[in-house]
Amino acid sequence: MKKEDKSIIISQLQETLNAYSHFYLTEAQGLNAEQVSKLRRLCNAQDVKMVVVKNSLFKKALEANGVDTSALADSFKENTTVLFSNTGNAPAKLIKEFSKDVQKPVLKAAYVEESVYVGANQLDALVAIKSKNELIGEIITLLQSPVKNVVSALQSGGNTIHGVLQTLSER
Repeated sequence: MKKEDKSIIISQLQETLNAYSHFYLTEAQGLNAEQVSKLRRLCNAQDVKMVVVKNSLFKKALEANGVDTSALADSFKENTTVLFSNTGNAPAKLIKEFSKDVQKPVLKAAYVEESVYVGANQLDALVAIKSKNELIGEIITLLQSPVKNVVSALQSGGNTIHGVLQTLSER
């Protein structure tokens, strides 16, 4: 591969890294064409970008973007498929769901919420990470709960007073 081609690929990877805040390094070697197509369709449905990269070029793109690659050094071996996402746990859920049947892709490492997770044993921890939208939803629910209780109490109190007044007026 020519040096110009490599620099073009590195710049494209840098743009992708800037567009997505999280990435997962996986090994998907051994999947047949049908399985890869199914995995790509699942990725597209969940707004996850799947890219097969050359380890050295991806490492250079990370270093150019200021990402410390020392924790990821052992992950840059064999074939690497990168899953990019703006939702931290979406690729983890996708990997877990897809690998039930096929045993692939295998998680090598992940860069999520500015933290590095290395090894397939980290998959359950990554699935449990809540996305920004899930956290906002939980906070809104917690904030609405006391207000709903007050409104409910006021409404039931009004019905009770109305019932007492109606009973007194009937007597």
